[in-house]
Amino acid sequence: MAVKKRHWFWNLLLVITVIVCLSALVMHYKNWIKLKPKSIQIISGFYHVDIQYEALDSVVFVERIPPMERLNGFSALEKEKGIFREFKDSLTDKKVRVFVDNISQQKIKLVYQDSVKLYLNVKDSVKTIDLFNHLEEKRALNVASN
Repeated sequence: MAVKKRHWFWNLLLVITVIVCLSALVMHYKNWIKLKPKSIQIISGFYHVDIQYEALDSVVFVERIPPMERLNGFSALEKEKGIFREFKDSLTDKKVRVFVDNISQQKIKLVYQDSVKLYLNVKDSVKTIDLFNHLEEKRALNVASN
C-alpha cells in the first residue's frame, strides 16, 4: 500500500495556525498595565485603553460587574475581557470596557470622561489593591489641584 504524503503547504499552514493561536493566548493571558506620569495604559491582547489621570471622575471597588451584553471579547475560566454594553444603557449605546483577570475577586470600577466606565483587576489581589490606591491618589491630586 502506498502512503500519500501531505503537501508541504498544508503542513506550513498548520504550523502557522498553531503559532497564531498560541500568540493570541499569550497576548490575552493577563492585563499589561503601564503606569505613566500622566496616564495609565492598559493592554490585553487586541484591547487597549489609555486613560489620563485628569480625566478620572471616580475610582471605586465593586464585588461584581453588572449584567452586560458582550459586543466583542471573551470569557474563559476566571477571565472576562472585551467591550460590553450595559442592559440599562442599550439606547445610548455606551460601551463599557472590561479587563478582568480574576472574576471572583473585587474589581476596580473607573469612570472617566464623565460617563465612560471600565472594570479592571489583575490576578493578584494585592496588586489590584496597590493599583486602586495609586489611581485613587492620582484622582485626589487632580481634584485638589482643580
